[in-house]
Amino acid sequence: MTSIVALRLPRSVVERLEREARGLGMGLEEYVLELLLHDLDPPERVREYIEAARLLLQRAREELEKGDVRQAAEKAWGAAALAVKAYAAWRDGRRLASHGELWEYKRRLEKELGEWVHDAWMNATGMHVCFYEGWCTREDVEKALERIGRLVGEIGKRVGAR
Repeated sequence: MTSIVALRLPRSVVERLEREARGLGMGLEEYVLELLLHDLDPPERVREYIEAARLLLQRAREELEKGDVRQAAEKAWGAAALAVKAYAAWRDGRRLASHGELWEYKRRLEKELGEWVHDAWMNATGMHVCFYEGWCTREDVEKALERIGRLVGEIGKRVGAR
């Protein structure tokens, strides 16, 4: 598994990145990843999306262990979004850039992988809301992580990411 690397940036740069990410409905990590992967060829982008999704799941579990439910929830959402982006890039060479495009593509995943994808996606969406509203519990995040973990795992197998 990939290790986590900390990067030190001026506060003003981080604040700007956070504003940009929020404006696009993304978490900071998802947004920075999008910036970094922009110019990769599609197979590399697919691998990086899946690896980042797996890492976000790991980090979500770590945040939950520390008691930070909101951060765990946001990382769970990011993992699901990146998994759907990986599938779109692998299946159609398509880059998904908005929540609307993610939802649209989620419907395709339901048709191709099964109805369970809807449940996983709704759990992920709940986690995204939880990050902003702060209403979910540790148990909510744990259940969502199970379903999102399946989504990331199944997509990872489908796209051939080890």
